[in-house]
Amino acid sequence: MLGAIAGDIIGSVYEFDAHKTKDFPLFTDQSTFTDDTILTVAVADVVLHGGGYGDAFKRFYRFYPNPCGGYGARFQRWAAAAQGEPYNSWGNGAAMRVSPVAYAHQTLEAVLQAAKQTAIVTHNHPEGVKGAQATAAAIFLARQGQSKPAIRQYVEHQFGYDLSRTLNQIRPGYTFNESCQQTVPEAITAFLESTSFTDAIRNAVSLGGDADTLTCITGSIAEAFYGEVPEAISDRVWSILDERLKTLIVQFKAAHMPLLNA
Repeated sequence: MLGAIAGDIIGSVYEFDAHKTKDFPLFTDQSTFTDDTILTVAVADVVLHGGGYGDAFKRFYRFYPNPCGGYGARFQRWAAAAQGEPYNSWGNGAAMRVSPVAYAHQTLEAVLQAAKQTAIVTHNHPEGVKGAQATAAAIFLARQGQSKPAIRQYVEHQFGYDLSRTLNQIRPGYTFNESCQQTVPEAITAFLESTSFTDAIRNAVSLGGDADTLTCITGSIAEAFYGEVPEAISDRVWSILDERLKTLIVQFKAAHMPLLNA
């Protein structure tokens, strides 16, 4: 889960920058967590303590209102409403927040079902559900020790995403996009072409799209595949998070992260 959060914080300053190179500082004075981190921790809170995902998302929205949250407009309207029906979104928010469920279950089938549940309270469009499930599946397979070719094959076969394009082919024409359809495949490709956790993050930012969400998704898979987030990165992330978020991350890691590569 920390890999997703690190990706969010690193990508936060490049979200609207259309950065097209891997040469950039990982952190600046403006680096911060966004809705990607907030809602990821909200999912972890439900995994740890029970309750409904919709209620948790609304509660964390109240804890971290805009501008800190940086939520999408439709999510913000939903979260601010006393009641709220799912709004049929195919946005990449379904994929950015899903990583905790990939550590909370011991079968791929259970992970896919749990990923669907995190999505459908807001992102009940089939593409929104698919984005969450594909991300969670890639994390689960990575923490189970599956190879990159095996992860690629599963995602392509199960979800129909095109993972044949290289980053060099994607990068020139890629622009800011908030859909699962044009974020999740690119984020997975950034992981597949990486040589380390840090390289995966640099790959994702270099695409120049919705950087914090791309890096959040890529980072969540890269952490599961490569192991712990590098200490220099995790230390900086830890210094940026507040006590509520840190407490829940510690609790989740104690409860579920020993399952890494189990």
